[in-house]
Amino acid sequence: MSRVRALLGSQYPIIQGAMGVICNPELVAAVSEAGGFGLLATAFTEDPEFLRNQVKATKQLTDKPFGSNIFVMNPLAQKFVEVLAEGGVRVVTVSGGSPKGLIPVLHDLGIKVIVVSPTVEGAKSAEALGADAIVAEGVESGGVQGFKGVSTMVLVPIVVDAVKIPVIAAGGIGDSRGYKAVLALGAEGVQMGTRFIATKECIAHSIYKTTILDSDETGTGLVNMGRFQIRALRTSLVERLIKGEESTRPGFTRQVMEDAWIKGNLEAGLLPAGQVAGLVSDTPSVREVINEMIR
Repeated sequence: MSRVRALLGSQYPIIQGAMGVICNPELVAAVSEAGGFGLLATAFTEDPEFLRNQVKATKQLTDKPFGSNIFVMNPLAQKFVEVLAEGGVRVVTVSGGSPKGLIPVLHDLGIKVIVVSPTVEGAKSAEALGADAIVAEGVESGGVQGFKGVSTMVLVPIVVDAVKIPVIAAGGIGDSRGYKAVLALGAEGVQMGTRFIATKECIAHSIYKTTILDSDETGTGLVNMGRFQIRALRTSLVERLIKGEESTRPGFTRQVMEDAWIKGNLEAGLLPAGQVAGLVSDTPSVREVINEMIR
């Protein structure tokens, strides 16, 4: 068994990325039931009780291991850690800032920590702080991005050479070809987000999914949000923001995300997606996605 499979307790070293309000329990459970490792999201969650209910709902749908992402910039991150520990979650990914204050707390609670890093420096620092594994996330990936980043093809082998803990690749992976490619680069597993949005189990609105299916390899863009960037589908709103024709950047409140991601209002907010959207052309079941990955 690979180190990543042993860490996750899953059949395959395939992690579903944490994508805000569309990381519904049905999607997370479906990934774990199919042999992968599903993740609940907390990046823009505003209520610990909501997360507690998400954990309970997921456990009612699967007895397989699943985890959650902790987004450091969320002021409730420490509280979310307590909720996850109470719910029996034993593996989390940490992103959106330094994991320094979270790793000791998580380890004391018996929770393994996988740190998401877009740089070699960040990966080495996370290892020194005690991280159990690294997600090396290339700039192709969707959602939150820093202002320094390189492609997955370049980042992964450099991180593999720089650390001794397992490395999981993210960014630009959507099928078995990408999976095999990053294993050849030295990664021991993959994390995918965009590919799992366009599945039957994800509660994203059909407009969100169709926009992914209609996208080509240039169909995403980076929107400067101040402290970070968001890679999102090039909707009319995103085009205006990139060109500077829109002065107000949409927020990431639960209401905004529900309006855009679940109700399909393209003017309400951004639709995060990676460049791999150009490779996605159907909406199969989660199990079909994973079966194709490991065939």
